[in-house]
Amino acid sequence: MGLFKQIAADSHEQVVFWLDRVANLKAIIAIHDTTLGPAIGGVRLLHYDSEAEAISDALLLSKAMTYKASAVGVNFGGGQGVIMAPDGEIDGDALWWSFGRFINSLGGRFIGGEDIGTSVEDIEKARRETKYVVGISHALGGGGDPGPITAHGVYSGIRACVEKVFGDTSMSDIKVAVQGLGRVGYALARELKAAGCKVYGCDIDAELSESARSTLGIEIVSPERIFEIEADIFSPCALGGIINEETISKVNCKIIAGAANNQLSDNSLSETIQKRGIIYAPDFIIGAGGLINVCNEIEGYNQARALAQAGKIYDKIKSIIEISEEKDITTYEAAMVMARQRLDRVKRLRGLV
Repeated sequence: MGLFKQIAADSHEQVVFWLDRVANLKAIIAIHDTTLGPAIGGVRLLHYDSEAEAISDALLLSKAMTYKASAVGVNFGGGQGVIMAPDGEIDGDALWWSFGRFINSLGGRFIGGEDIGTSVEDIEKARRETKYVVGISHALGGGGDPGPITAHGVYSGIRACVEKVFGDTSMSDIKVAVQGLGRVGYALARELKAAGCKVYGCDIDAELSESARSTLGIEIVSPERIFEIEADIFSPCALGGIINEETISKVNCKIIAGAANNQLSDNSLSETIQKRGIIYAPDFIIGAGGLINVCNEIEGYNQARALAQAGKIYDKIKSIIEISEEKDITTYEAAMVMARQRLDRVKRLRGLV
């Protein structure tokens, strides 16, 4: 498929490329839909096997952000920044100065924050060239690391799933397998342990695994074994595409609910999950706490308010399960119904259709 056909396939508005030879920077910003407001999204820095893979990642993530923002009720569109990590050592100052200019060149159509491979410090370096960034430190008036707020939203959504499966929201003795113990996975494991859950965890980073084992008291298993753990909940909190034709047959749980973006390698797998009697909490809803957190920065950051808003993801997931049952559709389809209804309503109000 040609590039323009690929962009048009999901109705993206704009895809912009940036090349800076001095900073050794190759970057992409994808803007999917700005019906609700400026596009907002993470900026991830990864080693990609090809430019096509980087473009595909930007397109998928920006589209997911549109529906995430719509479904949880924030007034922003969907965007995504992608940086193709160069070989060898990275000059962080030069790279982020340049990427800041890239964001600024869009005049506020895209607002960027941290994502996989990036940090609060990176975003603050970009801030020297643009005001259109979020996820900055508390010292500069921001919300800092959004991981704990994201984790609280995931935990709240998990409670809605637990209520459906077990009849109440008690988390005592619930077994949870957490895949990925980075900022969000670690914070989620901590909250789950505090609620009385039995938590299993894994990460490809041995130091992160050991830290979670020693400080939280969770049981560490190998990344290969995490799928097969007999648990009530499987919680993907690492990279996307982790639920595929091969892994879905290994998962041994009643609920799939985690923070990773684009967990399903193909959205049709939501049907396979449902047929197996597993409740799937759509990732772009249950993982929206980070978006809620950074949107609060734009309005004037208040952590208590951000936590309370992330806690309402419980209500969103509960509604999605109800829509799924009423319409006899998957929870993924139900989440899309919720997101599209708001987008369509605003388009009509603004005279865009």
